[in-house]
Amino acid sequence: MPRGRLRIYLGAAPGVGKTYAMLCEGHRRGERGTDVVVGLVETHGRVRTERLLEGLEIVPRRTLTYRGVVFTELDVEAVIARRPQVALVDELAHTNVPGSRNAKRWQDVVELLDAGIDVISTVNIQHLESVNDVVQHITGVPQRETVPDEVVRRADQVELVDMTPEALRRRLAHGNVYLPEKVDAALANYFRVGNLTALRELALLWLADEVDEQLDRYRAEHGIADTWEARERVVVALTGGPEGDTLVRRAARIAARTKGADLLAVHVIRADGLDGGDPALLARQRALVESMGGTYHQVVGDDVPRALLEFARGVNATQLVLGASRRGRFAQVFSRGVGVETTAMSGSIDVHMITHEHAKKGRESPQRSRAALTRRRRLAGWAAALTGLPLLAVVLLPFRGTLALPSFILLFLTSVVGVALIGGMWPAITAAVAASLLLNFFFTPPTHTLTIANPENLFALVVFVFVAAAVSMIVDVAARRTREAARAGADAEILSALAGHVLRGEAAVLSLLARTRETFGLASVTLLERRREAGQGPDDRSDPASWRIIATSGGEPCICPDAADADVDVDSGDLVLAARGRLLDASERRVIEAFAAQVAVALRQERLEEEAGQVGSLAEADRMRTALLAAVSHDLRTPLAAAKAAVESLRATDVEWSAMDRAELLETADESLAKLDRLVANLLDMSRLQAGVLGVAAQPVAVEEIVPRALDDLGPLAGEVRIDIPHDLPEVVADPALLERVLANVVANAVRYTPAGESVLVTASRYGERAEIRIIDRGPGVPPDAYDRIFLPFQRQGDRDNHTGVGLGLALARGLTEAMGGELTPDETPGGGLTMVVTLPVAVHTDETPGLPLELGGGAP
Repeated sequence: MPRGRLRIYLGAAPGVGKTYAMLCEGHRRGERGTDVVVGLVETHGRVRTERLLEGLEIVPRRTLTYRGVVFTELDVEAVIARRPQVALVDELAHTNVPGSRNAKRWQDVVELLDAGIDVISTVNIQHLESVNDVVQHITGVPQRETVPDEVVRRADQVELVDMTPEALRRRLAHGNVYLPEKVDAALANYFRVGNLTALRELALLWLADEVDEQLDRYRAEHGIADTWEARERVVVALTGGPEGDTLVRRAARIAARTKGADLLAVHVIRADGLDGGDPALLARQRALVESMGGTYHQVVGDDVPRALLEFARGVNATQLVLGASRRGRFAQVFSRGVGVETTAMSGSIDVHMITHEHAKKGRESPQRSRAALTRRRRLAGWAAALTGLPLLAVVLLPFRGTLALPSFILLFLTSVVGVALIGGMWPAITAAVAASLLLNFFFTPPTHTLTIANPENLFALVVFVFVAAAVSMIVDVAARRTREAARAGADAEILSALAGHVLRGEAAVLSLLARTRETFGLASVTLLERRREAGQGPDDRSDPASWRIIATSGGEPCICPDAADADVDVDSGDLVLAARGRLLDASERRVIEAFAAQVAVALRQERLEEEAGQVGSLAEADRMRTALLAAVSHDLRTPLAAAKAAVESLRATDVEWSAMDRAELLETADESLAKLDRLVANLLDMSRLQAGVLGVAAQPVAVEEIVPRALDDLGPLAGEVRIDIPHDLPEVVADPALLERVLANVVANAVRYTPAGESVLVTASRYGERAEIRIIDRGPGVPPDAYDRIFLPFQRQGDRDNHTGVGLGLALARGLTEAMGGELTPDETPGGGLTMVVTLPVAVHTDETPGLPLELGGGAP
């Protein structure tokens, strides 16, 4: 059975018309004779959307009961049994009610597709897993319902339902998205112009990347190698040389000239891996590319120009940035160079040749590696050359009459090859010269002289010397390459371990220093930083007063660079990685430079995180201070003004007050002062919570006793509250006074938003080892994406500023609940409204004496 096809309507925000577009598509297909059913559509009370359901067959939903509340979900089995050609399923990222067939709705959709049913669905950009954190940063609202990007990317069609922020806000204001009572709060919070603009850009960019991938697949499937300039892409080639920083910055400026251009850096390494760039420089340049929003890549190829162009064409690049050759004039006579070859073969790709200060100064040759063979093998080779050849000549002297000269040449050549295999090039060349002299003196007529009578014998001896020298050089080069390959393999293994270390999140400075010390077998590794006040002088590397220790691992730390056995400069010499224990050879220094570069990056990241934390704390403190000052002008002044007016009226001598008037004025003063007392108590408790010094005396308490006491604090508002607490509800572990404060604040908030004629219900029930107290109202409710925001201090739902009140009730209630070891969470009231759930542990009675005070050092909620 062929798999069904998936079509998704993607939107930047709720209300852009995804569901409307999906239903219109369903009608179009139905008019063409396609069997279309509605699996599940959420209209959210939108009249025009509900009208589109007319004329479409709707599969009944599955009904489930969870915690006493009835919910409906997509009935996957019913849709599969109905076997339509197309099923319309709304809200792809929706989380199903516990007890459903699948945890997520997108999993339901996958089942329908596997059953051969085409599905049309909808999703908003904020629900995609890859951008979830970005959306939270933009809107301040965490998204709990997400769908993996791969599910959406595998869709056969993804269509963007686009709408400008201004048009969407007009739709919202006209009541076409939310109910009228929710419009103001939505416009002031999630649906601000800045939020909608950022979400729209995010949706467009995500879809552009998806289109780009489809274009790459199309070009690959059809074998199209030419560049299609659908999007500007700038590729910069890095050699691992010192000019890389200049090239990266120039390429970034070129890319910045075009909106939305991509920056890619590429480094070509040889297939044998023996001629790579400086690892430290490449690591630094990679960090520079990524800091500018680009990506870093490595490709393997012996033909550098061809490898560069294959990569550029593979990513559909439009421009290629190369550095001017560092080779000298003499070298350019024999080879045109990478830049010239690449330009000649570039075709439609624009090539930029960038000059730099290192151009035509020659390549900086790395220090020559140590001898290819060990000292013992070289001594054995010299011994074989100096003793083995004379012995061979003595052995062959009796055969001068029976063997011809070519036979003697072959035997001596075999000996020279043996010397080359044992001792390398120089012993073998020496052996070749000695063998030619022995052959000439003992075996070439006239013998016992260095003259040669036959020119053919002279030619044979010359060829012999040439072949012996060539074989010796080849053996030596092979041995050297073997040693270099082994060293490169070891370096690659070390760098791979470093990369894994970073990927596992172990990139802290101390952790990297410890890994460096262990890898290279050092006694200690210290990261030093130059003191800013000291300046940079020629002799400060030996002055401990000019340096401070950032971090160290191992034994006694180095106090200045000159005190180390080996030191590596990082970040223009302001940071130095100082090592003790042994000297490092040139190859080890190249690898340790990569470690040093990573340590510098880790240090920079730690400092940025620390600065961000400090700035965030200061900003939060400033925001709360500003909000408190704004709120004081209202919530503190209002009860003070009322109490002052009542007292001044009572003290007035020019007015005769009746007993009823005096009682009313006294009641006004009493209520105002009581309100002021509660407000000050809330402020003090919030400050204690944030300081972590709130005292909690946890003990078993009966909920049915606490709730009436909490309602007493509401005064006349208590009449709008109904209580339904089961008699068999067990006691909970809580501080009685704090629990009373929690319930009073939550109930007061519920009463404030409950419309006239409705009441607030307070009920409770037990679930396992926890008890839940539910405060249920029938007010306008709160959008799920604003649940976390209503618990922020100095916030009120729907407020644009804090001049309408302090808004401490729910923030304080959550903080007090968590201080008692419980939770305060919002939930949607079926039929409309908000349900606040206070969850506390059930008391377990033992022989121990209850009521012991517990000092809990909780932080700010």
